[in-house]
Amino acid sequence: MLRTPAPIATPMSRDALAENAQSFQQKLTQLAAAQAGGQQGVEVRLTAAEVTAAMSQANAAPPAGDGKDPGGTPKADPYQITFENDVVRGRFTTDLKGKQLYVTLGGHVGVSDGYVTFSPTEFRIGDLRIPVSLVDGRLQKKLREQREKLKLPDFVSEVRVERGELVVRGK
Repeated sequence: MLRTPAPIATPMSRDALAENAQSFQQKLTQLAAAQAGGQQGVEVRLTAAEVTAAMSQANAAPPAGDGKDPGGTPKADPYQITFENDVVRGRFTTDLKGKQLYVTLGGHVGVSDGYVTFSPTEFRIGDLRIPVSLVDGRLQKKLREQREKLKLPDFVSEVRVERGELVVRGK
């Protein structure tokens, strides 16, 4: 459980983080402009790198630098996101009594009443699999506490993962 698992995504350089965050923002701006121009049902597709960069930027996570620590070994990013088929998988680090723990969460995203929803299918601490049924109630409670952070912009009607990309559909 305390062992460092293999990364789920390749660490990004500071430049790649900035580039991907900018691409994320440009695609959402295009979607908003399309809706403002009267176009309906326009979709944009976001890569895992773009979503990771946007999350890192929005949460003021420290940049990954060159992706290596002074000893030359890869560093863990504070956020790692991947998309596989219709599943989003995220890895986050947390500190517990001075030990760094890696929490990996996988599942399906959707939308309900203008808010992003998440239905977990996988939960791990380090490499240890935890039955989803043991954590789902607590996870859903935490998501309800963070509800306002999960509110979608008014111009977005649907969010889903499809063929390894996040698809955001305008109204």
